Amino acid sequence: MSSRVEGIQLAALLPIVQHAEQTSVDHYKDTFEGNRHRVYSLSFYMTDNEQTAEELMTNTFCRSFAASRKPDAETIDRALVTELRDLTPIGNLTVQCQPATQVNQVRRNTRRADLERAVVQLPSTERLIFLMHDVETYDHARIARTIGITETESKAGLFQARLKLRELLVK
Repeated sequence: MSSRVEGIQLAALLPIVQHAEQTSVDHYKDTFEGNRHRVYSLSFYMTDNEQTAEELMTNTFCRSFAASRKPDAETIDRALVTELRDLTPIGNLTVQCQPATQVNQVRRNTRRADLERAVVQLPSTERLIFLMHDVETYDHARIARTIGITETESKAGLFQARLKLRELLVK
């Protein structure tokens, strides 16, 4: 009789378990779909390689879902930065450009391809700060939390990235 009771109890719980599993799967799908374009874009511009960007995106979501059942965008971004750190140093500012003393061809039209080539030439930390701020519109507080730097360093990194981009685009 005990196995019959357990069977009945399990049968009653089965729809609940299936619903919970489907809800989890749906949530993971929603989280993935809501963040995949951003994660892939950042991964691509950080590596300049489609295959590596896809691997980074996969690893980022696996890391995020292992850390939290319901990761938010910041959690996912921190997981991406962790994955990027396996490939390149992130966190140290390296560019020290001087402000321009002349204004030559600053107002000319820039082709998107030229801008993209210039962005991937930036050092990794400055590139990530530029992408997060000027492309993804993150504020400096969020960038600082995500990368593990101060807001002042984030602002300085963005300033240096913009100066370096101008320098690269004039050439």
